[in-house]
Parts: sequence; C-alpha cells; structure tokens
Amino acid sequence: MESQELSEFTLPAWAKNANIYEVNIRQYTQEGTFVAFQSHLPRLKAMGVDILWFMPIFPISETKKKGSLGSYYAVSDYRKTNPAFGTISEFKSIIDTAHKLGMKVILDWVPNHTGWDHVWIKNHPEFYTKDSHGNITDPLTEQGTSMGWDDVADLNYHKHEMRAAMVADMIFWLEKYRIDGFRHDMALLVPLDFWKETIPKLRAVKSDLFLLAESEVHDHLNQNCFHAIYSWSLHHLMNDIAKGAKNVSSLDHWMAYDKPKAHKGFYLHFTSNHDENSWSGSEIERMGEAHKAFAVFVNTIDGIPLTYGGQEEPMPRRLEFFEKDNIGFKNYFYNDFYKTLNELRHQNEALWHGTFGGRLERIMQNDHVYAFVRHKNNQKVTVIINLSKQFQIIEADRNISGIDVFTNRNIAYHQGEKISLMPWEYVVLSS
Repeated sequence: MESQELSEFTLPAWAKNANIYEVNIRQYTQEGTFVAFQSHLPRLKAMGVDILWFMPIFPISETKKKGSLGSYYAVSDYRKTNPAFGTISEFKSIIDTAHKLGMKVILDWVPNHTGWDHVWIKNHPEFYTKDSHGNITDPLTEQGTSMGWDDVADLNYHKHEMRAAMVADMIFWLEKYRIDGFRHDMALLVPLDFWKETIPKLRAVKSDLFLLAESEVHDHLNQNCFHAIYSWSLHHLMNDIAKGAKNVSSLDHWMAYDKPKAHKGFYLHFTSNHDENSWSGSEIERMGEAHKAFAVFVNTIDGIPLTYGGQEEPMPRRLEFFEKDNIGFKNYFYNDFYKTLNELRHQNEALWHGTFGGRLERIMQNDHVYAFVRHKNNQKVTVIINLSKQFQIIEADRNISGIDVFTNRNIAYHQGEKISLMPWEYVVLSS
C-alpha cells in the first residue's frame, strides 16, 4: 500500500525543524495525572513545543518494585495505562488535544524487559531469559552478572512469538490511539535484527512515524532503524567543559570524528533528561552558570534538541525517581528563553535538521569560544558562545551581522573588530 514511501527511510517532513519535550506525568503536577497535565498543553504549544515524549504511562509492576511507587520502566501491561495517572481514555484526550494544537505524541516504549507481574510472566513465561535452573532472570551483562535492575525481568529475543507480541502491542497504540512514534528505552540492548525486521512493520501502519532510540549505536541510524539516537558522548563533554576539565577543542574533535560515524540520521542533544536529572543531577547542579550557554549550544547545532519538563521553570534540583515528587511549576522564568530558541528553529531554515537545514561552519577558532554560522537559502544564523568561566576577547574573522534573537537588537561586527564576552555569555544572530 505504501511500498514506494517505505522504500526510503528518512525523517518525516513534519519533523524537519522539530524539538522534543519530555513529560514525566508522575512529577509534572501535584496530582500526577493525565487530567492535570492536559491543562499545560496550550502553554507548551505557546512555548513552541513540537513533540511530546511521554515517559512510560503503563501500569507499574508491584512485584519487586523499587521505592514506594516503583519504576515507570517496570511495565506490567503494554496495552493499559497506570491507574495512578488516569484512564486510557483520559490519555487519548491528551493525544487528541495535542494533535488539534499541532503537536505530536511519542510513547516511551520498554522493549528489553518487563516488570515481574507483567501479563506475559503468567501467560508466556517462555518469553523470558532463564538461568540453568529454569528461573527467569533480571537483565544480565555479557559476563552473566546482574546489571542491577532487579525490579525487571529480561525478555528473550530468541523467542519469535515474543517478538511478534511486542510488535503487536506497539501497533495497538499506532492504530487505536494514533500516536506519532516511539522513544525506545535501552534500544541498544535489543538485537539489531529485531529493529531491522520490526521498523518496516510499524511504518506499514504509519509511514511518517518518528523513532528515537536510547542508544549511541551508529548502526541504529546507518541501517535505517531509527531517525535519532542519543549524543551521550557530546553530553559528557559539555559537563566536562562546564567543570573546567575540558575546553572547546573537545567539541571540535567530536564534530570531526564522532559525529560522522552516523552516515545518516540525527543525534538527540540535551542538557538534561529524566535519567540525568535523577541520577547525575539537574543541568544547574552539573553545569552551574554554564547551563544556559549549553542550552543555546544544543538548540542551534545540527541535531534534534530535547527539553526535559521543568527546565522552563527552571528546576535546579533532582526529582525523585521511585517516589512522588513535584516539579512545582510557579514562575516559568525560562519560558521565553526556550520559546525564543524553538521559534528561531521554526522560522529560520538554517537551523532545520540535516539536509533540510544548513551545515555548521566554525568561525573565529578559539579554545574557549564556540562560534559558528549555519545558512540555508537566504537565511543565516550566527552563534557565538563563551564556554568558559573567564572573560574572553575574540576577533571577528569576517563581517558579522543580524538581529540578536534574545534582545531584538541589530548587531554588527566588522572583520578585525574585537568582541568581548562575559563568562558563559552567548550571542545568537538571525538574518
């Protein structure tokens, strides 16, 4: 039916300038429900959000759960919603409202393991990895030792019936609830051949599906399994620069040697997400005064930017993972900051993704200032960021001009002119 469209695996046209916003339903509001979250949809639309990534919305297993509420990633049924969050019809209302507002919805899917009281444990114990005594195991390392995720049971991808059931459950959400794609948790632990055989089946249902992998495996992009993977290595470099342990040259090295390993597809860039926030610290905790400079960086280089729910508040602390917590929205002090970056990408073709946009050209090479231009057709963006805690002076290597997107002032630097930058200061010019 759609064989011609499916012959080429490319980013859906609707995602050519899209950003992703991660939603943690449990911690988003005091109520922690679908209904309470839905009231935020108009605000998120106004902030320029394009894709809503919902952390797992499924029921959480009680058996072996961690903490008092358990992990979202210990799923007990892929076709139901967590009753603490609300009904499946209430979640459908979120999907329908988001679509009416022009936003897309992707589900966080957990393919590597399930909770210990997942419906398959009882009905299909053969779907799971077992030890020499016939006992179902939690996920193990290649050396056969536990990965420490003892609240989940490892799925056995040698079982074709399990694979078929997994695909059927994903198709259930595509067909019945019209979701727009998936973020696949720990996709790197699932055999590559599963993705190669599964993705065409999903795209046969919805050809303009968007697929994100929690992975830094380049074959997930190069072999047409996903549109985007994580840029973890770049993320760790940013944290190191913020601490003063590395400088801008490490970013140049990543761009020159690591990024090209992906011959196609895109990287997901972020200063925070649910894992980083809860286990490594908020972007403010990890990056300190550098956190906004790096937010500008990830929102203007080539790749798909992610904002974790709460960053627009901002939220300087870690959220509890296995307990009830609350972002505590009140001031939205960074709302306009993220709105400016989102709108810039929407309106200026230079910042669109991949071949839709312009390639990154470094200018004013410096060990502490990351400066570049991107241009496409008649549109251009110039970005200058001091990625150090010291005052910096650099010399313009060409004539530079444009409207500062954060102040709406016309800025012009002539070739040879000295440019002064305060610690972590950034300038983004659009023309």
